[in-house]
Order: sequence, then structure tokens, then C-alpha cells
Amino acid sequence: MATLFISDLHLDAERPRITELFGHFIRTEARHADALYILGDLFEAWVGDDDPSDTGAFVARELHDLQASGVPVFFIRGNRDFLLGDDFARRAGMRILADPSVVMLYGEPTLIMHGDTLCTDDVAYQQFRAQTRNPAWQAQFLSQPLVARIAFAQQARAASRAHQSGLKQQGTMESITDVSPETVDSTFSRFGIERIVHGHTHRPAVHELMVDGRPCERIVLGDWYDHGSVLRVTRKGFELCGLSM
Repeated sequence: MATLFISDLHLDAERPRITELFGHFIRTEARHADALYILGDLFEAWVGDDDPSDTGAFVARELHDLQASGVPVFFIRGNRDFLLGDDFARRAGMRILADPSVVMLYGEPTLIMHGDTLCTDDVAYQQFRAQTRNPAWQAQFLSQPLVARIAFAQQARAASRAHQSGLKQQGTMESITDVSPETVDSTFSRFGIERIVHGHTHRPAVHELMVDGRPCERIVLGDWYDHGSVLRVTRKGFELCGLSM
């Protein structure tokens, strides 16, 4: 059996085919896994656990059934669903982990994270992230009516698209929105590990590098906009591949 990792599904009502693919994945391959880790951006946007969306309810049922079948489910919040809380986690039967977290995968310590904290060259995003992760900001935001929170999320998405459009015009989109090599190296050094698994950048790949004289690997999960992406880790190694119906 394998431990499975997915991220950046961005599920919402506007992309029902991908939601169906997620359900198929949960009911088939994931049923035979040792564990499932979701490394953020499970949803396109999440404005609070009181969101009555059909997509959220569907995901909660699928994950709860998976956990009830004996497969533990772990979740790290992403930049789109950082407000996902304990209530939804209980409904989905999943455990929320800190970002980042070190987990043991068949005897090998591995640092798992969403990945946005590695993108330190995107100063505007990091400022926004610091603001929205503040507990006081979150408490004030969640106290607003649901309709106001949904409107804010729509505005934030529009602002994000405008920010990325500006980076494209400047020719810096690829470099600014990807990880900072210096931050990656310092993260490996700080945790003393030799493997990092993350999402966020939508650039699936396996990067081999040397840090402090040690061979290290950084595994980047793909997004689920057009098809699925899954990392399978076993005692023998790992495989990063795409999924389709």
C-alpha cells in the first residue's frame, strides 16, 4: 500500500468534472491507502465552516467515509482555504496539521507543507498572507455575514488575478510566483531533513539538490484544474503522476 498526497484541487461548483474525479479517487485508490494527506487548496475558496455549498458537503461526506473505512486523512491549510476550521474537519473526519509539519514516511522524516511560505520573492502576497493569518483578522472576518465574506473572497480572487497579470506584463511571473531557492535551502537546513513535499506553485516536478553537503529532494505536487495529480509514497520509493477519469 501507499501513502497518498494531493493538493491544489481548487474544488468549486463551476468545475463539477474535477469534483467528480476527486470523488472517484477517494472511492477507489484512496480506499487502499495507508493514509491520505491533502496539502492545501482543497477548495477554490473557503469563507468559513458555515458555508452551505453542495461541493463542501460532498467533500465532507467522501472524506468522512474514507476515514471511517480505516484510512486516516490529514489536511494542511492552503492560501485558498486557510479559514477551514475544526467544525468542517470533524464533519470530514480529517485531522488538521500545522504548516509545515514533519511526518515519518516508512522510516524517513519528510517535511510537508502547502508551499506558499517558500515563495518569499512575492512580497505583496507574503504581506497579504501575514495579514490574513492573524487570529484577530480571522475572528473579525468570520464574524461578518456569509454574504459579505463571499463578496470579499470574490474581490480577493480578482485582486490575485490582477496581481498575476501585472507580473506577466513585467515578465516576472515565473520567477516571482515560484519558490525562492534561498528559502528552500534554509528550510532544509532549519529542519535537518532531506525531503520536502509541497504544492501551491502548480509546477509538478521532482527537484534534486545539495544542501549543506547532503543530497535532498523537493517534490512538488500538481494542481487539479484540468486533471488530477497524486504522489504515491511506498517503502520502495515514490511516484508522482497524473489522474484522469
